[in-house]
Amino acid sequence: MTQFIGPVKVTIDYSSPAVHGPAGTDRRGQIWGKLVPYGMTDLGVSGGKLSPWRGGANENTVFTVSDPVTIEGQPLAAGRYGLHLIAEPDEWTVIFSKNSSAWGSFFYDESQDALRVKVKPAKHEYREWLTYEFSTRRPAEATAELQWEELAVPFNIKVDNVNEIYVTKLRQELTGSAGFNPQAYDAAAQFCVQAGVHLEDALGWAELALNSPSLGQTNFDTLSTKALVLTKMGRVADAQTIMQAAVHHPSATSLQIHQYGRQLLAAKKNDEALEIFKFNAERNGDAWPINVGLARGYMAIGDYKKAAEYAQKAVGQAPDPVNKKNLESMAKTLAEGKPYDN
Repeated sequence: MTQFIGPVKVTIDYSSPAVHGPAGTDRRGQIWGKLVPYGMTDLGVSGGKLSPWRGGANENTVFTVSDPVTIEGQPLAAGRYGLHLIAEPDEWTVIFSKNSSAWGSFFYDESQDALRVKVKPAKHEYREWLTYEFSTRRPAEATAELQWEELAVPFNIKVDNVNEIYVTKLRQELTGSAGFNPQAYDAAAQFCVQAGVHLEDALGWAELALNSPSLGQTNFDTLSTKALVLTKMGRVADAQTIMQAAVHHPSATSLQIHQYGRQLLAAKKNDEALEIFKFNAERNGDAWPINVGLARGYMAIGDYKKAAEYAQKAVGQAPDPVNKKNLESMAKTLAEGKPYDN
């Protein structure tokens, strides 16, 4: 079972026993505290030394993580670990052993522990086969969960510096084949803007996407990405200059210009947005989504009558029934002298 937490790869390799035994015996109600004993037990191999449960069957259950994480708030370095568990009725211990190549828990040695954490088991819907799942997933953390019979044993995995790891991996990837692709630099710069990290790197990558002698491409995408970086850096005037170049570039499509106008509306720059929608009409004529933009632009400055006219024009150009229905509602609402909120 593999799950990425942001850029961090987490894998649990395990063998999966069944509740029903090899001869078909139903062992439901006999798993916990019996088939899987509570506490540490003597498995009869290591001269009486007590061992935990292997967290599965057959070979070692192995937990592998590509980068440092925290488990239940405790740090665990990147690496490959044997995963063992000490079962108890109300509290379990999850063990990450530096020895990941032993057979099961038969040769477990506490001195090789990398980490131990305490977790609470919970009731779960019936599972015939022992399973590990990632039951909760968020951008910087996930919950791994052992599920078997009617019990689940969860443990939280968190990446504390997820954006730093992303940027480190971006730097690595841009020294490979991606380093010959202007779209890769463009995407790396956009990530830094969205995450609000390493903006100087982002500006350098945006410049390479635009102006590198061997691979740079000057188009709406690369210009607008540089403008995004400059805006995030607080260099608003420079960003506006670059964005004007993007909008007026021959590569800019009517939809890209329209979306930029929508961004200005979202930023409450209504007059600027209307000018962009007007420019789109001058350049691209009476086509989708030109009239939609003009309707929204005039609505934003309070000219509902003119907005209604353009909304009605857009109805006949709608590319699908959903857009058409929304525009019909928009035109009707504006014609009544009211703003349309959608």
